[in-house]
Amino acid sequence: MRHLVRLTDWTADEVQVIFDLADAYSRGEGPRTEGCAVLFFPASSLRTRVTFERGAHLMGLQPMVFPPETLDKPESLADVAGYLANWASLLVVRHGDITKLDALAAAQQLPVINAMTSANHPCEVLADVYALRGLRPELGRLRFLFVGADGNIARAWAELASVLGLSLTQCCPAELAVPGLTWTDNLDAAITTADVVLTDGVGPHRDALAPYRVTREKLRLAKPDVLLNPCPPFIRGNEISADAVESPGPFVGYGFKRSLLPVQQAVMAYCLGLG
Repeated sequence: MRHLVRLTDWTADEVQVIFDLADAYSRGEGPRTEGCAVLFFPASSLRTRVTFERGAHLMGLQPMVFPPETLDKPESLADVAGYLANWASLLVVRHGDITKLDALAAAQQLPVINAMTSANHPCEVLADVYALRGLRPELGRLRFLFVGADGNIARAWAELASVLGLSLTQCCPAELAVPGLTWTDNLDAAITTADVVLTDGVGPHRDALAPYRVTREKLRLAKPDVLLNPCPPFIRGNEISADAVESPGPFVGYGFKRSLLPVQQAVMAYCLGLG
């Protein structure tokens, strides 16, 4: 049974299968099925929830949505999975605690797909890299610069970089670095060689990360064809400036997120054994 809890559980070949399936869904030719997708999302979820619900419906699944707190009851998650397996085809879970997903997957009753935890956000970065390969097919030659603190987005990028052999550097104060990830605190130097600049929200580190704000001035130090891909929801004036988002050329955020729909359909199809 296939799950997506961590990207490091997959191989580069499996990621390529996802991308091939996403190509098929983008053409309207992806595999269809019947059944029910049980989704756990908070009310605040927007992009990931819309695309999972819409994607499930388009491929023939009935989406049913519950709040993540449904999984916080004393009942064993193995029992939860066992009962849901009577009616559901797969589980898509957004929950802060990744061990909840581990427990559901360990029951081996239903495929489990990670729709974000406090530890990582695999579908987000899969969709970004899928979109990127449409513009820059030779991913192995690109330099990725992640500007921001240790967190679920940084760790998701670290996971995918490990699987695909991507060149990824984090730029932030030393105390906010992801352990084991290539790191620098010199944004001016790092951005000059970057092909793709990634950011995440500042969270509780607004003051510490203020010197690392990506602005139009900083982007002028980069290559002429640099791409800026901030992780939404981004806040102008925090991790990026308004003029960076409005700069003609670098900002690719809106367009990249279009890929969430076919990529998440591909993940569901693969975990259901359809590809």
